[in-house]
Amino acid sequence: MAFTRGDADKARVLVASNRGPVSYQVGEDGALHARRGGGGLVSGLSAIGSDAGSVWVCAALGDGDRAAVRRADGGLLPAEDTGGQRVRMLDIDASVHAEAYNGIANSVLWFVHHMLYQTPLEPVFDAEFRRQWGSYEAYNRAFAEALAEEAAEGAAVLIQDYHLALAPRMLRRLRPDLRIGHFSHTPWAPPDYFRLLPDDIAAELLGGILGADRAAFLTQRWADAFTACCHAVLGPSIPSGTRIGVHGLGADADFLRERAHRPDVDERMALLREEIGPGRKAIVRVDRTELSKNIVRGLLAYEQLLADHPEWREKVVHVAFAYPSRQDLAVYRDYTAEVRRVAQEINERYGVPGWTPVVLHVKDDFARSLAAYRLADVALVNPIRDGMNLVAKEVPVVSDAGCALVLSREAGAYEELGDDAFVVNPYDIAGTARALHEALTLPGGERAERSKRLAAAATALPPAQWFLDQLGALEAS
Repeated sequence: MAFTRGDADKARVLVASNRGPVSYQVGEDGALHARRGGGGLVSGLSAIGSDAGSVWVCAALGDGDRAAVRRADGGLLPAEDTGGQRVRMLDIDASVHAEAYNGIANSVLWFVHHMLYQTPLEPVFDAEFRRQWGSYEAYNRAFAEALAEEAAEGAAVLIQDYHLALAPRMLRRLRPDLRIGHFSHTPWAPPDYFRLLPDDIAAELLGGILGADRAAFLTQRWADAFTACCHAVLGPSIPSGTRIGVHGLGADADFLRERAHRPDVDERMALLREEIGPGRKAIVRVDRTELSKNIVRGLLAYEQLLADHPEWREKVVHVAFAYPSRQDLAVYRDYTAEVRRVAQEINERYGVPGWTPVVLHVKDDFARSLAAYRLADVALVNPIRDGMNLVAKEVPVVSDAGCALVLSREAGAYEELGDDAFVVNPYDIAGTARALHEALTLPGGERAERSKRLAAAATALPPAQWFLDQLGALEAS
């Protein structure tokens, strides 16, 4: 039965994203258990207050989520599950969601914007791609229809990320009265790379976002790349009233500092200190095993450091947290295995009793990540390409004694943090090894001063304000 909502209950502010602020698991007893998430959007919706009439539209991602949607009869989820937020979860056919999410969003659009393809062999845009593209269109249409149904006259709608690039134009056709924004959390590919996509698909993606009143990005570089793609694909004088904006998401300093000093973090700090050993420095990285994060080259650079500077042997430990990501895709499983292999090889080559050069953890543990942040002498953030990279912003905020930051120039965070970081070309192993050596030998006073400046820049636009700035700019457009 189709879900409908009375005009009095329509939302004045709406957010749309693949993943919502709550997820559900089915317990052994068959009962549903809700787990609330965090992040910038959650903080932002909380900041506008419960009287703003907001609704978050998201997709059901698993069996527990789909059971919760059925229990709610397609309507809003129970407020006690969502922390009081109004959330509508969409039970999109599981095969359609899988093809849209894994087949197109994560295996095509993510690869294009992060420039990850091995072009002699990939991509291949064949009949199977076209079939999956149909699912991506259906997925976006489901969101557009739900948003059109939920929105009050003239409401503001903030559509999030590459999963929903087509939704703005679809929604515009259904509800021309709405103020629609789209925010891209990824980088945006330059025209030559973006045009790996079939011409009609490239035009659909750009036209989808241009259905918004405002298209926003994490950095000016990504905004400029989007504009360049529009000119290259659609023509230099495309008729569009879409405004382009930039909002560089920052770290949530208050939350991080409070959370980093809870007892569970203290416990993990003690365990990490044991693994590192007394008197040793720590080079810390915290990433998902996402191809763009460049974990393997980071390990190779650390190995080069040990080869070039034997004086660091037994004096430094690389604490590498590589949390599994997208393990339903074979290329990600293979990459995770390669991370493990290279770490083990370094330990076998250089390790001695009492010193393990690489401490690798692959089980996700937020408290342990915060413990590593606090202990870090050097933070290594060397992505091939990254929309922002919040780890680069979080470590200086949490570090107890201040840390040096080795940062890829291809991270969005480089625009804000580059002046006080040791900047590297992410493909240059020898250059990254030199930067690690320079960061390790940085005098304590200078390291602390740099860390303070990094923390100030990193927290300039905290998540709640980041969201409110987007909303304000959209409502003013």
